[in-house]
Amino acid sequence: MAHDREILRMIWEGQIAICFQADPDEIVGLQQPENFHLMVSRLSYLPLVTDKVKKFFSRFIANDQPDGAVWFDYNGIPLKLHYPIGVLHDLLRVEDDNHPWSLTIHFSKFPEDCLVKFDTKDILESFFMSCLKEADVLKHRGQVISAMQKKEHNQLWSGLINDKFDQFWAVNRRLMEPGAEQDTFKHIPIRFYDEDSTYMQKLISPLTETGQKKILNDLLIEISTPVRKAVGFRTHGIDIHCDTQLQWMSEHLSYPDNFLHLLVFYENM
Repeated sequence: MAHDREILRMIWEGQIAICFQADPDEIVGLQQPENFHLMVSRLSYLPLVTDKVKKFFSRFIANDQPDGAVWFDYNGIPLKLHYPIGVLHDLLRVEDDNHPWSLTIHFSKFPEDCLVKFDTKDILESFFMSCLKEADVLKHRGQVISAMQKKEHNQLWSGLINDKFDQFWAVNRRLMEPGAEQDTFKHIPIRFYDEDSTYMQKLISPLTETGQKKILNDLLIEISTPVRKAVGFRTHGIDIHCDTQLQWMSEHLSYPDNFLHLLVFYENM
């Protein structure tokens, strides 16, 4: 299936303005550092921008911090390092606030009760690749990703961390094509996020029982419960129209890990 390259590129180029500030309790000396502003890709992860932020603030921080693991919070809420930045923003950002997103960087007291450490980019890469493989199992029974060579796996990761659209999509397009003589994936890789930042996964077919392609309205009905009615979805900062086809969304609006990351809005029944 031909992809709408313009939409793919628009999603790829989505950015968030972030204002990083240091934790005042960790500052040494009398001089207070200025805030550090950065335009960050929605598709990236906080550990991939840590080096730039850490370098800016390092001269104001004591060298003997006990664990050395960097983490971030927004309004006191620790940010999960394995969530794409765009997902974190959709979950926590105050609506209609046109100022940069203000995050605090911490160099100590890592909250191990609620965050997983990603001390190196290699650990994050392993997590990213495991997500890709899981997504391909859902879409193609894992046949596409397993047929790729190691250098193609490396090209996907390199394209993401170096912001190389063409390099990434030269490989990723194969993961976004339905199987031979098929018009859809076997299942749609989706993570449904609640407003408390937790997510669930559910086996979702792209087709209705009558063989029609599902639209988002079908999905709203599918994930509603007797006590909560799903009424809308947001991804990439966009509230998605309920007539949008699920298969089309998976091909065009998935994050680089090949999952759709959907914030779900509910109403109590």
